[in-house]
Amino acid sequence: MCGRFTLRTPAAILKDFFGLPDLPGLTPRYNIAPTQPVGTVRAGAAGMEWVELRWGLVPSWADDLSIGGRMINARSETVAERRAFREAFEQRRCLVAADGFYEWQKREDGSKQPFYMTRANAEPFAFAGLWDRWRDRKTGTVVESCAVITTAPNSLLAPIHDRMPAILDRDGATEWLRPDAAPGTLDVLLQPFPADHMAAVPVSHHVNRSASDDSSCIAPVASAPISPRLF
Repeated sequence: MCGRFTLRTPAAILKDFFGLPDLPGLTPRYNIAPTQPVGTVRAGAAGMEWVELRWGLVPSWADDLSIGGRMINARSETVAERRAFREAFEQRRCLVAADGFYEWQKREDGSKQPFYMTRANAEPFAFAGLWDRWRDRKTGTVVESCAVITTAPNSLLAPIHDRMPAILDRDGATEWLRPDAAPGTLDVLLQPFPADHMAAVPVSHHVNRSASDDSSCIAPVASAPISPRLF
């Protein structure tokens, strides 16, 4: 799964990476968590648009917002079939802007060691995402939300976790948002990102608290290398 990530990249770099008409408004985030607003890019009438969406997809047919807490991720293998995601997969794809994410590795003593994953060249990237619009039947309040698509892990991530987010580079991000792309042609984009293009470093348990959102979250710790995965 993907349950926490970062976005620290300067706005000018994100503007260029995503082909945005204007600088996105943002502040550095070191521990983005489910149900929080996340920066996303989607195709609008006038080109690429930057919009903040609630992380945890709430389908238009849902009774209330609570379902979003269980919909932060969509599996690439079933995203085209599940009721909650299939229409969004066909019609409402988005990019979730990121430059790193966390996963926790289970250790022999039962503890979980957090690791911070980035591109080896420190460039930003995009998670393949979906979005939907939900309206509260009682108040009329409209909430737009999103989910991150996950896939099988690459060889770097496999010892840490059995899933990883579907990561897109600049070319993949452009293809993902093509309105005329047939769903069957998108599968090739939902593959594990190359392991040799990524880096993983152990970080402290400071990141475990969703309230922690500072540079200490990504500070490396030297005493926790990647160990063989426990099954």
